Amino acid sequence: MNKMVMTVIPRDEAEHVLDALINAGFSATFMETKGGMLRQSQYSLFIAVSTETLDNALDLIKNSCKTDIALDEDDLTKQEILENSGTQKLGGAVIFVWDLDRLEIY
Repeated sequence: MNKMVMTVIPRDEAEHVLDALINAGFSATFMETKGGMLRQSQYSLFIAVSTETLDNALDLIKNSCKTDIALDEDDLTKQEILENSGTQKLGGAVIFVWDLDRLEIY
């Protein structure tokens, strides 16, 4: 069974995600979209995958769309510094997956 993965990611993370997917042998169609309360610019990616490669594609998206940022010690309590080791992850993706009854490539 084939699956269609649609993911909406922050504009700043699009290159990281696309590079990871392409380097792993996936192809993606993408478009710039705007939405949300602040009408922020985002990218919507469409990736056709087999059931067997779905988890790999989702892992690539998950691991590629978050950016490490350094945290200023003045902004943290000592407990937070110990727990977070001075970095946090920002970004994220919203992912939709659905079954494809038919896939044709011409």
